[in-house]
Amino acid sequence: MRTAVLVVLLTISSFCAGPPTGPIVVSPNHRFFQYQDGKPFFWLGDTAWLLTSQLDRADTLTYLDNRAQKGFNVIQVSLVHSPQMKTVDGAPALTGGNPSKPDLRPNGYWDHVDWVLDQAAQRGLWLAMLPAWGSLVKTGVLNSDNAAAYAAFLAHRYRDKPNVIWILGGDVMGDVHPEVFRLLGKTLRAEDPRHLITYHPFGRTESLTWFNNEPWLDFNMFQSGHDRYDQDTKSPHLYGEDNWRYVRDSYTTEPARPVVDGEPSYENIPQGLHDPAQPRWTAADCRRYAYWSVFAGAAGHTYGDNAVMQFYKGGGRGAYGAKETWREGIDDPGSVQMQYLKNLMLSRSYFDRIPDQGVIGGENGTKYDYVEATRGKDYLFAYTYTGRPFQVRLGVLTGANVRASWYSPRDGSAQSIGIFKNTGVREFTPPGKPEPGNDWVLVLDGVK
Repeated sequence: MRTAVLVVLLTISSFCAGPPTGPIVVSPNHRFFQYQDGKPFFWLGDTAWLLTSQLDRADTLTYLDNRAQKGFNVIQVSLVHSPQMKTVDGAPALTGGNPSKPDLRPNGYWDHVDWVLDQAAQRGLWLAMLPAWGSLVKTGVLNSDNAAAYAAFLAHRYRDKPNVIWILGGDVMGDVHPEVFRLLGKTLRAEDPRHLITYHPFGRTESLTWFNNEPWLDFNMFQSGHDRYDQDTKSPHLYGEDNWRYVRDSYTTEPARPVVDGEPSYENIPQGLHDPAQPRWTAADCRRYAYWSVFAGAAGHTYGDNAVMQFYKGGGRGAYGAKETWREGIDDPGSVQMQYLKNLMLSRSYFDRIPDQGVIGGENGTKYDYVEATRGKDYLFAYTYTGRPFQVRLGVLTGANVRASWYSPRDGSAQSIGIFKNTGVREFTPPGKPEPGNDWVLVLDGVK
């Protein structure tokens, strides 16, 4: 047992040294991200939409240090969430609420953004910056007359920063003034060709619906959202909680692009989002979304916490029924556990990985009993959220035998199962009682 755990941890540590500097790029097979030197970049994002407006510098460092220590490498931030966006010291982002007139007074809002970006870079963090929340486009504050000027301002200011990613949209359908988003994307691409661009859509929708053929779109993003299966009654696809289906949509659409779930259910937010009396999404749910989407072929995953995404400070009433403060929320168990997924994915060969449901033998379960599988040439991972027994078709990996183990998404530990012939169909029974949250990853490695 101790030997199995030691092997896994030593393999992982070799991939988790300090990250190289410089922008990240799309891999040659168009499925993943990588550093410019060719090393894999696994997107592990955190949702911090109001970071630049709600925290002072001391608190910002507390947050960034916490996320870096937990293995996050992407922080999603909304630069202008409303026309009145300002720092905690009262420095406004815009002059008169006009996006074409950023307020550039010394020591003002944009100097603060510069500082946050530099502090993030020192910690190996990329800022995925959303120029303006979708509501500004819906209301006409950001429009065809001022979008190009605003995008050019952002591009010129940040194109030489190594740790920038651009996210358009902001919880909005792509058919709401699509000409504005196309203008933003076109301008950013022309003025800042170094940094990746994507689109963050409305809940239970995906960027590929509107923008997959746009030359400025580097990777797809979807928002699997905050509804339970029974609450998802009006979305275009009615996928419910099956966020792996959005990944499959992108994975089977040309041209090929990486894809990321940019907003799954946040930890401790009410199911359905708006009614605080509803049950809350838990760390177990966050793990399920993460492993389902990545094993289905995603290039990474974004986590979110109700208190942290809005930086709720306590006192009064938090949005979406937030109860704990952001200082408490940054250590919620789901935020700790996300790193175990990143570690696992970087522990084996990276760029040959594909989703492969064909390896699941017998009849796969549905909803929470669904088992998702992914593999490379000489390894296979299969995730079960409920810990029910399931079958695997062997013979797809190199080697005459397979070494099997259970990997825990809860603490990153591994338990050895044994070595088996690499042929036929074999049933595997996870440890513990089958129930939601008893999640495990079956790890198979081909051996001679």
